[in-house]
Amino acid sequence: MSPASDNMIEMQVDVQQILRDGVERTDRALERLLPPVTQTPASIHGAMRHSVFAGGKRLRPVLAMEAARTIETAHGGSGLPEGNEDLGAAIEMLHTYSLIHDDLPALDNDDLRRGKPTCHVAYGEATAILAGDALQTLAYQTLAGMHCPAQQAVKIVGLIAEATGTVEGMIGGQVLDLEGEHTKPTAESVLAIHRAKTGALIRVSIVAGGIYAGAGAEDARRLTEFGTKSGLAFQIVDDVLDMTQDSQHLGKTAGKDVASDKATWPAVFGIEASRKDANRLINEAFVALEPYGEAAAGLKAVARYLVERTH
Repeated sequence: MSPASDNMIEMQVDVQQILRDGVERTDRALERLLPPVTQTPASIHGAMRHSVFAGGKRLRPVLAMEAARTIETAHGGSGLPEGNEDLGAAIEMLHTYSLIHDDLPALDNDDLRRGKPTCHVAYGEATAILAGDALQTLAYQTLAGMHCPAQQAVKIVGLIAEATGTVEGMIGGQVLDLEGEHTKPTAESVLAIHRAKTGALIRVSIVAGGIYAGAGAEDARRLTEFGTKSGLAFQIVDDVLDMTQDSQHLGKTAGKDVASDKATWPAVFGIEASRKDANRLINEAFVALEPYGEAAAGLKAVARYLVERTH
């Protein structure tokens, strides 16, 4: 399928409506799954909710939903598999826990996230650490109760645990990021950091969504390829935005990467080349979805949004 054909499919999809629907589905699930602030101990539940409901775009849950929709439609079904929103909510909990910990003074030491005070600024460092821990624990509790066959649930839990771990996963990427500060970045070091720190959770969101909908081995391979390239493109754009947008537009402190001597894609390749790389990666990612035709239109549209966003 040609790029022109891809664009025609994307034009038929209202990506903003997909994003709105995804946010609504995810937020309803999170509201149901998170303990209320009236539940003792109130402080930790308030801290968890402060960060979870701080206005995130829910991109990872949306990607999981659209991957599920792609597989469900391609296999002759329609709509989203029942209970898919709980998978998205669990992924969002994991993402939020990583942000809470990432913002701590011992790591990136940031006081602004999604336009609001970070968790440790609002609730204190000790409570913020525990809020991150609690969200990670609740995420796996939620995954254990998913409405899908046990074999699929076990596979999803294993993949998500791997993607958030130390070997080419989110935590390992954070360590590489910390160790890379104040050193001259190379193409190899930046690629390793981005694929692990941010890309791994985006990739597994897509693959897990597909598996929830009954993806087979070949489906999972295609979704993995698509997710790997999309995740890298997302982080490249994030690097560019950190250098070109202000804090008000970003919802977080702008210029932190430069100030901390972070290993970023623009630091190695420059801003314009980075933008071109992100677009190239998304176009390459689309190739993996060609067998699904229009069934993947929503997933493609969200991926395109990842590289065209301005905040």
